[in-house]
Amino acid sequence: MTAEPEHVDVVVVGGGAAGLSAALVLSRARRDVVVVDAGSPRNAPAAHAHGYLGREGVEPLELLRLGREEVRAYGGRVETGVVDAVVHGPGGASWRYEVRCVDGRSWRCRALLVCTGLSDELPGVPGLRQRWGRDVLHCPYCHGREVADRRVGVLATSPGSFHQAELVRQWCADVVLLAHGLAVGEEQRRRLDVLGVDVVEQPVDRLLVTDDALRGVRLSDGSDVGVEALFVGPVFRGTDTFLLGLGASTQRRSEGSWVVVDDRGRTSVPWLYAAGNVVDPAAQVVDAASAGSRAAVTVNGDLVDADVEAALARR
Repeated sequence: MTAEPEHVDVVVVGGGAAGLSAALVLSRARRDVVVVDAGSPRNAPAAHAHGYLGREGVEPLELLRLGREEVRAYGGRVETGVVDAVVHGPGGASWRYEVRCVDGRSWRCRALLVCTGLSDELPGVPGLRQRWGRDVLHCPYCHGREVADRRVGVLATSPGSFHQAELVRQWCADVVLLAHGLAVGEEQRRRLDVLGVDVVEQPVDRLLVTDDALRGVRLSDGSDVGVEALFVGPVFRGTDTFLLGLGASTQRRSEGSWVVVDDRGRTSVPWLYAAGNVVDPAAQVVDAASAGSRAAVTVNGDLVDADVEAALARR
């Protein structure tokens, strides 16, 4: 039997850096806020998170654990659950959205903040997914220091991979671009050559792993290329089903189509907000946390404005 929906000020869908930062601000503002999180953070395979001032090198799951504790210390709630539907409500002073979980729990809220992040769609090379976040990496700023001075490969997936190889060269003198069937133009080859980046044309057939460590790749012609780490540019897919279902506008970017928000986290739909990787695929952990905090300030301010207008209307 499905329980009656609980009424709260704000529901935050997604309990990563953006969602928890937003919930922290809202709970400190004495809002009744609940975070609903599926418990599958994107960066869980990574051993450490980097570039977060004051938390440099923290384990991603430890960062989230600390964040949940901080939210709960101010009266906010973090619930584990998989949201499968969000529907519009009557609006006005009552409730505007109902958030429903697969287990039957639901919450009605005056404002909805979506921080559901994104997923990484990797090339179909056997072994790639199993090494993801360990020695198969994406962001040089996140992991370049940890693989510095090793033999490193860059698996080309798009024209952006050429710039990725140039970036990786900042940390590693021995870099090979695995073109994997992608055409390498004359200008691109010149730029890589001046940096001493080797180019291998043959497609990659599979990864070579020994003693739970990447040792190289096998090419389609049967030859091997030794590497100790592999950078790859995945296709980013925003986890934006709820945003799109509620009518949020999107905009075409170089990485695909993404939900549009203003500089305060507002979507095109009233009382629907979004922050973090679900709207910004380039956002690192510190960026997502900042965006969540900023969106929470906007949500609270909009609620205050609505309460004042409602009070004036009753006079």
